[in-house]
Amino acid sequence: MNDADVVKALAALAQESRLKVFRLLVVAGLEGLTPSQLSEGLGIAPTSLSFHLKELSNAGLLTQERAGRNLIYRARIESMNELVGFLSANCCGGRSCMPDPAIDCSNC
Repeated sequence: MNDADVVKALAALAQESRLKVFRLLVVAGLEGLTPSQLSEGLGIAPTSLSFHLKELSNAGLLTQERAGRNLIYRARIESMNELVGFLSANCCGGRSCMPDPAIDCSNC
């Protein structure tokens, strides 16, 4: 991840509704959620949700797949891990200061 990608991702997550959408999709895992499930689960109007999903997708934080008549959105766990890795790179001057290694959710 480069600086521009990190700024784009953080900007997308720096809005309460988008942060809630992303966190709910992280919980959903590989199954993902449809826009109607997200709208109902978070109480966000469908038109507003569409805007937020577009912003998160443009920031590389979501994937979208068509399943019949539905769209399925999933969090890009690898992008989340890259973002966390970028933010914590060189933590403590390169010394190990974390009790456990970073959590890898890529196999979730």
